[in-house]
Amino acid sequence: MTFPECLKDLDQSVFLFLNGLHCSFLDPVMYWSTNTTLWLPLYLIILYLLIRKYRWNTVWIILFIILMIVISDQVSNIVKGFFARPRPTHEPGLSGVYTVNGYVGGAFGFYSAHASNTMAVAVFLSIFLGKFFRYFPPLIILWSLFMAYTRLYLGVHYPFDLIVGMLVGCLLGWGMARLTLVIIKGRSPQAGQFSE
Repeated sequence: MTFPECLKDLDQSVFLFLNGLHCSFLDPVMYWSTNTTLWLPLYLIILYLLIRKYRWNTVWIILFIILMIVISDQVSNIVKGFFARPRPTHEPGLSGVYTVNGYVGGAFGFYSAHASNTMAVAVFLSIFLGKFFRYFPPLIILWSLFMAYTRLYLGVHYPFDLIVGMLVGCLLGWGMARLTLVIIKGRSPQAGQFSE
């Protein structure tokens, strides 16, 4: 299936403008920010907060986060194969794409699994931790937006790839969080009474 030309042209124009706003000193920051290992301290802090508030129910929360990421990733791969839209770095005839360290990503880019995965996690965790920590939701959403922006900065996704990925992630994160809450509450009548 192909993209409408008007959308494709607009997407490429916006991409080339934003991708062109690069600074060499930010290159390593953007490049390494997409590495999961870099965020290990953040994940450990979140795990601590979950355990502190949800005790043994944290096991269910973690299992559903893993399931959610697998679903998010696989759906993105299926959609990429269906639309077969080349990434900017693989787009024939598209010049002026700024890349870092020769990183070009896979062949197809619609839609971004990075954007979907991180936004799903951000929305999911906001539902579980937002009631206890007021500033958690905006901070984790900003983290997700930053992660999406790194993909544009590195030249491997168009803006529309990221927008659709984030929308899918929002829906998936909300849906999986609701399902997780139903299962946790169904297991224990006191599951809604968490430690303050």
